[in-house]
Parts: sequence; structure tokens; C-alpha cells
Amino acid sequence: MERIDRRLGVLSALPLSAVLVVSFLAPMLVIAIFSVMPQKVFSLLNMPDFSSFAVIISQGYHKSLLWSLGMAAVSTFLLFIICWPLAYGMAKVFNRFTLVLTIAVVMTLFVSENIRLFGWVLTLMKGGLIEGHFRAWFGTGWDSPLYNVPVIIFGLIYVYFPFMLFPLAQGISMVPDDARQAAADLGASRWRILLEIDLPLAAPGIVVGSLLSFVLAAGAVAESKIMGGQAVIVISDDVETAFTFGQNWPLGAALSLVLIVIIGGLAVYGVSKVDLDAIMGRKR
Repeated sequence: MERIDRRLGVLSALPLSAVLVVSFLAPMLVIAIFSVMPQKVFSLLNMPDFSSFAVIISQGYHKSLLWSLGMAAVSTFLLFIICWPLAYGMAKVFNRFTLVLTIAVVMTLFVSENIRLFGWVLTLMKGGLIEGHFRAWFGTGWDSPLYNVPVIIFGLIYVYFPFMLFPLAQGISMVPDDARQAAADLGASRWRILLEIDLPLAAPGIVVGSLLSFVLAAGAVAESKIMGGQAVIVISDDVETAFTFGQNWPLGAALSLVLIVIIGGLAVYGVSKVDLDAIMGRKR
């Protein structure tokens, strides 16, 4: 019986597997092959050449990669700090208000990311909504906070807030209230309950939320372009430039492959530490 169920499971997964191969693995294979082609060629019919990877180091493209990974790490950490209290409230405190809050957060996803970021530009720019009104009322203003690294990180936090909040709330909801109450009855402080019960038991949600936020932030380009200007060039911007204005597909493919390998390795490692059955509620 178990063997039949396994065969049925394999057959059921075949359509989705075929879609993944065509839509995901095939483009990744093309990117990998192009990454070892000579510079500025537009055909795969060439002898392998690894010069694009040397260009990444010699021309400083690794700096944009470090900027992307660094800002993604900082924004992910800040997102966790910001979202934890709200996620805890959604999972344990707010009750029916959780639905209202969920709808409010999801509604932000119905508006284009670029439109929302341009809204912040109009709000924070010199003479914008905040500074302009402040100057009109008090006769003085301040320099715009736009076009620097902190405002880019703010944009990443703002855009990817839901991707940390909802997995975190799901993870916190998996923490049994009985375990927290028992620890409190035994004299454990709130800090100790947080460190030894809440965080370990909510780890699946923490890992999923952190992976989603980090992966999306590491590959983001709109935040750095719209809110950061040319203050920082991120790896996604270099990839776009290589494929378009630079007309250097092998370089763009090599940059993409480096980012894919790094993020893919982190994602595989993180997912290997997550109990997916527990998250999906399949454990009994």
C-alpha cells in the first residue's frame, strides 16, 4: 500500500516537476552556460572561457555584490526586530483584530512596489510633503534623507515587511502556550522564556521569514535606484546593465550565477533546518 501511495505521489508531482524544469531549471542552465562564454558574445556555440569571473574581481563588481548582501542582511535583521512584537500580537494577543491587520498589510501588496517607493521619494525629498510643510509652518527645513545607504535599507524594510511578518506569525503560533506558562510558573523570567522557549520553538517561521526577506532584498534593484540614486550600485543593477547597455551577456550571466550560488546555498542550508511538516500542520 505504501509503495502504491509513493508511486501515486511521484505521478502527481510529474506535471509540476515538468513546469519547474521548463520555467526554472532550463533558464538557469542557459545562464550557467553563458557565464563561461567569451566576453560580449551572443551565442552558445563558442569554446568555454572563464574570463567573465576574472572581470568580476578585476573591475570591482564584487563590491556591488557585498553591498547587496550586506544591506540585505541588515534589513533582514531589522525586519526581524520590528516584526517580532507585531507577529507575536497577531499570533497570541489580537484575536479577531489579526484578520483586520492581515488584510491591511496584504492590501499594500496590491500597489506596485515602484509606485510606493516613488511615494516615499515625494514625501522625503527636499521641498517634499514633510519638509515643504515644515518649512511653510516654521520657516526652516532640513536636507533630504534620500540618496544614501540608510534610506535604501529603509526602502527594503518597507517593501519586504510582509514577507517577514507572516512567516514569523506562523512560527510564533506554533509555540504552545502551556510551555510558556509552565516556564513562568517555575520562575523563568520573560527574557529567559523568550530565549529558551519562544525563539527555539518559533525557529521554522524565523528561518522562512529571514530567507524570504534576505533573498528578495539581495536581488532588489528598485530601492537602490529610486531611493538611493547612485549612492550605491547593487549587484542586480550591474546584471541589468551587463545584459542591456553593456551588451555583455556572459558577464551578466556570470554575475547572476555568483548571486544565485550564494543565495541558493543559504536557502538550501536554511530549508534543511526547517521542519516543513510542522509548518504545514501535517505533524500529529
